[in-house]
Amino acid sequence: MVGMAGLWNWSAAERIEPERVRNALAGALERPVAELVEGQPDALLCDVYHVGGDFPTVIDVYLAPDSVAEETAASAVAVRLGVAVLVPDDTLNPSRYVCADPDGTLRPVHVEERETAEGAERRHVRPCTGADPACAAHPGCHRSRWRPVAAPERPAA
Repeated sequence: MVGMAGLWNWSAAERIEPERVRNALAGALERPVAELVEGQPDALLCDVYHVGGDFPTVIDVYLAPDSVAEETAASAVAVRLGVAVLVPDDTLNPSRYVCADPDGTLRPVHVEERETAEGAERRHVRPCTGADPACAAHPGCHRSRWRPVAAPERPAA
C-alpha cells in the first residue's frame, strides 16, 4: 500500500451528490474510494456533506496518499466535477486557500468563513493580491509557495 498523508478537507462550489464526488476522486487518483462506513481494503475513505455558503459541498478524504500533492488531486477533481474546489494553503492565515478552478488552474484566494452547526460556510472568494486586508491581518501570504497575484492595472481614464 502506498504511504498515506492523512486528511484532505476541501469545499466545492456547487451542491454535488456524494457518489459523483467519490467517482471524480477515484478517477483522479486511479484507486477505489469508499464511504466512511464501507471500509473497503485499500480504498480511500471519503465523507461528503453539505453546508450553506458559496462552497456548499464539503469533501473530507481520509487516508489520503502522500504520493500525490493535495493541490494536484484537487485540481484533477475540479476538472472532473466542472466546479471550483477550495483547498487549504500552506500559510496559517485562516482566510487563505488555494482555489482549483474547473479548468485545472490553481490560484491563491481569500474566503470569508463562518462556523455553523452544519460545518464551516465559505463565502465571498476573492483573489489574494497581497493588498487584501486579509493579507495584512495574518502573516504568510508573501511567504507562501502560492504567492499573491497582483491585480491587473486599471486603464487610465
